[in-house]
Amino acid sequence: MANDFKSFSKKDIAVDSGTYSTLYTALLNKETILLEIDIANTTSSDITVDCKLNKKSTHASANDVFIVKSAPLPAGGALKVVSGQKIVMEGNATGLDTVTVAASVASSADCIVSLLEDV
Repeated sequence: MANDFKSFSKKDIAVDSGTYSTLYTALLNKETILLEIDIANTTSSDITVDCKLNKKSTHASANDVFIVKSAPLPAGGALKVVSGQKIVMEGNATGLDTVTVAASVASSADCIVSLLEDV
């Protein structure tokens, strides 16, 4: 197995109106370990943010679980959604797990995820 450290980013994440920005999608027949997810408020106003793990690998339909929900993020601040703990993502014939994020105000936050892929 080729353990690869990678990072993915998303600028101007989606507004939370039922639409979430997909930050990362697991690889088919591989496991991924989320190491850190950071979200930065790029505006001069307070916002809230959501981050979900969509466990499609264990159910035919999405089994979405919140990592954080409506977490306050002050103007110009940052939030470590995942830091220290490890979250395993999988991809198989049932589906590919995804990490999605949303903000309470459109184009108000940027997000980055660091992970270990193909473990």
